[in-house]
Amino acid sequence: DIDHLNLRVQKELVEWLNWLKADIGFDGWRFDFAKGYSADVAKIYIDRSEPSFAVAEIWTSLAYGGDGKPNLNQDQHRQELVNWVDKVGGKGPATTFDFTTKGILNVAVEGELWRLRGTDGKAPGMIGWRPAKAVTFVDNHDTGSTQHMWPFPSDRVMQGYAYILTHPGTPCIFYDHFFDWGLKEEIDRLVSVRTRHGIHSKSKLQIIEADADLYLAEIDGKVIVKLGPRYDVGNLIPGGFKVAAHGNDYAVW
Repeated sequence: DIDHLNLRVQKELVEWLNWLKADIGFDGWRFDFAKGYSADVAKIYIDRSEPSFAVAEIWTSLAYGGDGKPNLNQDQHRQELVNWVDKVGGKGPATTFDFTTKGILNVAVEGELWRLRGTDGKAPGMIGWRPAKAVTFVDNHDTGSTQHMWPFPSDRVMQGYAYILTHPGTPCIFYDHFFDWGLKEEIDRLVSVRTRHGIHSKSKLQIIEADADLYLAEIDGKVIVKLGPRYDVGNLIPGGFKVAAHGNDYAVW
């Protein structure tokens, strides 16, 4: 165990971070198991090393109902993520992985896409509150891969990417999906759409429909994304929009 309250430990870790930054060329940090030490300690490391980007892993359980599925209201879960960012310094480079969005998406793509519209009409994850501070993802080395602790439904992974790569927040692509699963070209197309239209972490999201078999949303008035098996959505797509990417149960205009 590391005693992060020990001033010598703090001093040596800060020196190490600055060495990684100045001599090796790293410009961002990932704080593993960030709930294992206080946000005040993380703030010390960030303030004294000044990375361009920092992201924390704060993985806690969602609130579940008697049916074993996540409750519609996950405000307490995403509030914990927001609290960490605020304590570390809301105007600085600190962000957190959006585990709230991950957990909701896991279930939503299994025929419950209505979950992707919160009670306030916004995205139900951290991106609905503080998108600029939310790092979205479909799976990572813990949830997926060989550890397989909380995997995304494997046959619906591209729906997950269609969501995070068109939505606000800072999307994170999983190495396994990109290089090992044969999804590189499909993911690349979605990345190109995001880049071409300048979709960014604070882009404006308008949710058009959120039913069991259809999720439809417009981002910045430039991009429309559809998830789900329903195909008769032509009447919901404004004129001038053309399909830019599509795959199993998703399409992007």
